[in-house]
Amino acid sequence: MTAGATGLSAGTSRYKLSGGVTLLFATACGTAVANVYFAQPLLVTLGRDFSIGTATVGAVVTLTQVGYGLGLFFLVPLGDLLDRRRLVVAQLLLLAMALTAVGTAVSAALLLVGLTIVGLLAVVTQTLVAFAASLALPEERGQVVGLVTSGVVTGILLARTVSGLLADLAGWRSVYLSSAALACVLALALSRLLPPRSSAKAAATGYGQLLRSTLTLFARERLLRVRALLALLIFAAFSTLWSSVALPLSAPPLSLSHTEIGAFGLAGAVGALAATAAGRLNDRGFSQWTTGVGLALLTVSWLPLAFTRHSLWALAVGVIVLDLAVQAVHVTNQTLIYALHPEAGSRLIGGYMVFYSVGSASGAVAATTLYAVAGWTAVCALGAGISLLALLLWAVTRRGAPAASLTVAD
Repeated sequence: MTAGATGLSAGTSRYKLSGGVTLLFATACGTAVANVYFAQPLLVTLGRDFSIGTATVGAVVTLTQVGYGLGLFFLVPLGDLLDRRRLVVAQLLLLAMALTAVGTAVSAALLLVGLTIVGLLAVVTQTLVAFAASLALPEERGQVVGLVTSGVVTGILLARTVSGLLADLAGWRSVYLSSAALACVLALALSRLLPPRSSAKAAATGYGQLLRSTLTLFARERLLRVRALLALLIFAAFSTLWSSVALPLSAPPLSLSHTEIGAFGLAGAVGALAATAAGRLNDRGFSQWTTGVGLALLTVSWLPLAFTRHSLWALAVGVIVLDLAVQAVHVTNQTLIYALHPEAGSRLIGGYMVFYSVGSASGAVAATTLYAVAGWTAVCALGAGISLLALLLWAVTRRGAPAASLTVAD
């Protein structure tokens, strides 16, 4: 396979990712992770079609998230053991099969099992992030991770909008069948454009050792622990907003439609794309500055969000600032932890993202419960409190971070 064929230019012993291939990584990441969120605007329809009661229809979302969490720990580390190109292609093809099963499900049991497997395989997103980081030149790694991660956040934010529109046009099954077809196209493109990249120590490392070493990395690396805790907090804040904002928007006096509510995902996507600058700042050595500014902006963003009932412009501003801040810190986190042990990149990112999953789930439960009891102002206070806690954690831990310890490969 030639460098020209892959869209990569070869140096003496390195590759330089082209803009087109980096964009393909971002597109594949966004498309894969969107599958985890497609069901959220479809719950009422799915409950009706499969006779699932209101009290249990939430399992549709929960099981998908459970599958994603399991995949982060059990599947993503395989990127350090196997040829990443083949692993990505295989996961995308299996994901397409699972999506087809969901799109053609004839019973609630098949639907729920299919969605759990969809969540499990959607973690190909994180395998792709680690793959892109491994291909990038060290001086460009932050920029590459920034662009690829923008694809992830954009996929999350636009999933609800795309799902609602497709369901209105051609029924809910079209959402999953269309995504299955797209996964196949991406698998073909990635198989043709990416080079094989196997772990140098793959032959000497078994799967059990691989999982144990993920835990060992957390025990040894203070930076990984700190950045994982920051991930938990920033995504708890992120989920606090996005899991509950539809509630005040759909209630009087605003009474917005599902399409109108989904449009605010576009505002969030603008913030996410703007945060690609965070990657460049990391490459220039401003990771701590970027983290501090990002967490300060995250805290401040809840002030305009508190005025959502009175001004949709305030909501739009708050959404853009919040998503920009979360993206900036998230890109910084991934760039820093990958640099600890590039040969263990998949384990590092997979373990880190487990904390993202816990934070997202916790924020969603807390926000919806609090809204029912105390309303939107209380939800914003919760989000601001979580954001402030993240800022304080960064302030306390930003000095004295130890250098990376010995390579962990066994």
